[in-house]
Amino acid sequence: MISTNIEDYEVVVGLEVHVQLNTESKAFNRDYNQFGSDPNTNVSAITLAHPGTLPKANKKHIEKALILALATGSKINKKNQFDRKNYFYPDLPKGYQITQDRYPICEGGSITFETGGKMKTIRLHHIHMEEDAGKSAHDISDKYTMLDYNRAGTPLVEMVTEPDLRSAQEVHDFMGAVQSMVKYLGISDGNMEEGSMRCDCNVSIRLKGATEYGERCEIKNVNSKKFAKQAVTYEYKRQFKLVSKGISFSKQTLNFNPDTGVTTPLRSKEDAHDYRYFPDPDLPPLLITDEYIASVKKNMPMLPEAYRTLLVKDYGLSDYNAGVITKEKSYADYFLRLAKSESDYETLAKVVINKILPLVQNEESDIAEQVMADERVLEYVGLIRSGKVSPSAANQFLFPEILENPAEEMMEIAKRLNLIKSDDQGFVKVLIDELLAEHPAELEKFRNGNKALVGFFMGQAMKKAGGKADPKVLKTEIMKKLNG
Repeated sequence: MISTNIEDYEVVVGLEVHVQLNTESKAFNRDYNQFGSDPNTNVSAITLAHPGTLPKANKKHIEKALILALATGSKINKKNQFDRKNYFYPDLPKGYQITQDRYPICEGGSITFETGGKMKTIRLHHIHMEEDAGKSAHDISDKYTMLDYNRAGTPLVEMVTEPDLRSAQEVHDFMGAVQSMVKYLGISDGNMEEGSMRCDCNVSIRLKGATEYGERCEIKNVNSKKFAKQAVTYEYKRQFKLVSKGISFSKQTLNFNPDTGVTTPLRSKEDAHDYRYFPDPDLPPLLITDEYIASVKKNMPMLPEAYRTLLVKDYGLSDYNAGVITKEKSYADYFLRLAKSESDYETLAKVVINKILPLVQNEESDIAEQVMADERVLEYVGLIRSGKVSPSAANQFLFPEILENPAEEMMEIAKRLNLIKSDDQGFVKVLIDELLAEHPAELEKFRNGNKALVGFFMGQAMKKAGGKADPKVLKTEIMKKLNG
């Protein structure tokens, strides 16, 4: 059955998410694992696969893979084995990649994340350990492709999902959830711009309600959530145009160009037998004991959901505020750091969410250094908590000024702007008398039955008070005068 209506089809996506691990050394030798070094400086005879060299597994590689396996509820394989994946490419100095085929670190598991206002669970097929390839640079020379082997041998985990994703937005949100997870676990910086995390998108379409999958194409090495969403959206439409016309197509490996928003063929899609997997004879099988798993589990960091629960139960934050603050581990750590010195958690959360986080440019850098010193933030929150400055006056007038004048005393700024609230009842009564005198027509309408004008008078009073009067006191006095 063929339909010419795109709404009759659904996209089916499975992901292969590659995560570079933040170990000090590479996966199978002691070469330094660092992004941004001069080309070909973190390489040795083992990285370059000179004859006679032998690899050795990195214990930290295994440990961080186990942490991810435990976090996703996967079944850990006690027997692990490294295999050789054989293919030729200039950035692969050995002529093969050390990976895992038959016996990966774990199988099964799942990740639950929020998308479209709902929670969705994506099943995992497995997670395996492997090494990264080098990097080809095509834009340095007009004549040659340059090769940088610094990345060759970098420890990776590859997370392979089941084909459970049903929209480009879900792909975007799932990648965000994985990125957040690996940061919280401390196993990777998750920086997609630097290639610390990237994904291959396996995309097919089928009629809604169908049980069989369509022919899939794989979009390789997508290095941002935004590009993954764009790539899946384009590929969905491309496949629909073919299928709706009855045109068949074969499996393909595709490249996505973010500048044009288009996928283009790289080669026909390979099958597993094309890589001639076999056990690496230089690396013995790994036997992972229950005791070792228990020791790794004992030292597991908290995941975002645990942080959210902590903020809601122990700090009294709303689900929404807790969700915003735990979006990035650096946000949650920042809030908890400030909360050690400020007991008004609700006001602190509002300040962090509404004033501080919008100014953060880089989640990986210290927030205090980017925006404002902790002591300054705490003083600002204290002025609001104590009632010396109203929240509205603080937000509208005080905060911009303290950003512009970081060396000036905050209380002096508040006084200079005439923001210190007055507790004088006489001040409030005079203010309201003046206000009613300025709006006799509205006062008459109110007393003739238009009670909705209370909002008008309240707004005008707040504006006239300039943040120096308590809103509750203002409303009480306004109602007395209006009903007097």
